Amino acid sequence: MRTQVGIVGAGPAGLLLAHLLRRAGISSVVLENRSRQYVIERVRAGLLEQGTVDLMTELGLADRLHHEGLAHHGLALRFGGISHRVPLTELTGKVVTIYGQNEVMKDLIDARLAAGDEILFEAAATGFENLDTKPRIRFRQNGDEEVLECDFVAGCDGFHGMCRPAIPSSALTTYDREYPFAWVGILSESPPVSDELIYVHHARGFALFTMRSPSLSRLYLQCRPDDDIANWPDARIWEELHLRLGDEGDKLIEGKVSQKAITPMRSFVTAPMRYQRLFLAGDAAHIVPPTGAKGLNLAAADVRVLARGFDEYYVTGRTDLLDCYSDVALRRVWKAQRFSWWMTSMLHLFEAQPAFDRQVQLAELDYITDSRAAMTSLAENYVGLPFEV
Repeated sequence: MRTQVGIVGAGPAGLLLAHLLRRAGISSVVLENRSRQYVIERVRAGLLEQGTVDLMTELGLADRLHHEGLAHHGLALRFGGISHRVPLTELTGKVVTIYGQNEVMKDLIDARLAAGDEILFEAAATGFENLDTKPRIRFRQNGDEEVLECDFVAGCDGFHGMCRPAIPSSALTTYDREYPFAWVGILSESPPVSDELIYVHHARGFALFTMRSPSLSRLYLQCRPDDDIANWPDARIWEELHLRLGDEGDKLIEGKVSQKAITPMRSFVTAPMRYQRLFLAGDAAHIVPPTGAKGLNLAAADVRVLARGFDEYYVTGRTDLLDCYSDVALRRVWKAQRFSWWMTSMLHLFEAQPAFDRQVQLAELDYITDSRAAMTSLAENYVGLPFEV
C-alpha cells in the first residue's frame, strides 16, 4: 500500500488533516486502531473556537454544525454566590459554538468515506521503518500484518498512542504537570440550566454547567484525582450541583444520567513536534486541562499549519514550512497551556489550601469581572487567539 501522507489516528487531528490534504490534492491513508463505532461514540470536547468552525466551513464540513450547533456569545463566572457574565462577542467580535466532538467525528468520517478516501478502522499501527528517508508504517488488521509506504507520517493517535513513544527519548523534551484534582462528569437528559456556560468557584469545589444540545446537559464537579466513580451515585452528584449553583439551583432539572466518568487534569507538552519525517499533532504532542476548552481546537490549529507545510513541499519541493512546523505550532500550544493552567488554578480548590491563596483566587475573579481589560484578555483567549504561520 502506498500513499503520500500516512496518518495514524482517526481523531479530529487526523481527519481534519486528511480533509486539508485532499483539498490540496495530496493523497493520504488514515489508520485507526479502534472501530468506527467507538470513534463516533467517544464523548470528549464540546466547544469549538471560531477558528475551528471557520476551518470546517472552509472544508465544506459544517452544514450540520451550523444547523445544530449552539453559538454562544458569552459565559458566566460565578463566585461568592453571584454570577458575572463575560460578553465574549461584544469584547472580541467572535463566538464559540457548542457541538460535541462525537458529532464532529460523524461529519468528518462521513465526508471522508463519501469522497472515496480510505480510513482503515481496527488497523493498529505497530511500528515504523525508515523515518529518515522513505517511511513505512507497519500495522495489523484482521489478523494480517500489513505495510503502508509513504513520504511522511502524521502522528495523530492521541496521548496514549504509539507515535510519540516511537521517537527516541533523547530527541524529545517533555513538560508535564499533574493537578491534584479531577472532574466527575455526567451527561444528563435534561435542558441546560442556562443558555451559556457557567464556571463556578465554590467553597466545596469547582463546578461547570454546560450542554450538548437544548435537551442534553453536560455537568462537571471537582473531585479527588484518585476518586472512584462508584463513590458518586447520581443522588450525590445532583446534590452537589444544586449546592454549588446556589440560588440558581432551582433551574437545574435532574434528568436521566446516560454517561458518567472521572476526567483527570493534566498539562503536557512534548518538543519538538517532529522527528525526521514523523510529525506529531493534537493530543499526541500536548494535553491541556479541559477548563479552557482548548484540546480539540489545538488539534485543528496544529494540522492547519502542518497541511500548509505538506502543500508547499508537493508544489515546490521546499521544506521551509515543514521545518518550522514545530516552532510555529508550539507558540500557540504554550499560549493555550498558559490560559488553561490559569483558568484551572483560579477556579479550583487545592488540598490544604491556605486561606490567603483562596482569597487571592477570589480577588482575581473580582478583578476580571470588574476590569474590561482583564475581561477582554480572558475573552480573547477563550474564543481562540489568531494563528500565525
